[in-house]
Amino acid sequence: MDFKPIFVLSAMMAAASAQYYAAAPAVYHAPAPIRYAAPAVYAAPAPVRVAYAPAPVVAKVAPVAKVVAPAAPAVDTDYDPNPSYSYSYDVKDTITGDDKSQQESRQGDVVQGSYSLTEPDGSRRTVEYTADPVNGFNAVVHKDAPAVAPAVVKAAPAAVYAPPVVKYAAPVAYYH
Repeated sequence: MDFKPIFVLSAMMAAASAQYYAAAPAVYHAPAPIRYAAPAVYAAPAPVRVAYAPAPVVAKVAPVAKVVAPAAPAVDTDYDPNPSYSYSYDVKDTITGDDKSQQESRQGDVVQGSYSLTEPDGSRRTVEYTADPVNGFNAVVHKDAPAVAPAVVKAAPAAVYAPPVVKYAAPVAYYH
């Protein structure tokens, strides 16, 4: 490989730049001030007059209405003109003390029924009700005092927690 042309070129560039920097004066010149000119006067072009032709007259015709025969009313096949039912239930839970019952029956638009439950204070509340289109909903509430004072439920004794006793033995050291 021959590196002579590269060394010659770099030497020539170094000599040229040294001559440039040696000949250049080191004087700072401020830039010329910026001058502003008044804006040119704007003249709007003359308005252009355009003649418009009248719009063509188009006769609009109302759409023709389709004559549709009225649909036959939908028939509810599940409709019962004289509904009737009767049900009842009774709950007596000796563990929780839940004691309630209900019975209700319906013939046409007349509903009759009653429900009862034992209140927490031991009294018995009974509600008898009727509903019909003429009189609306009517209810009569009866409350019977408890025959015997309600039993006092004693809480179970609290469990006593004793942490287990753990004995730690010191480690045995063996020396050899």
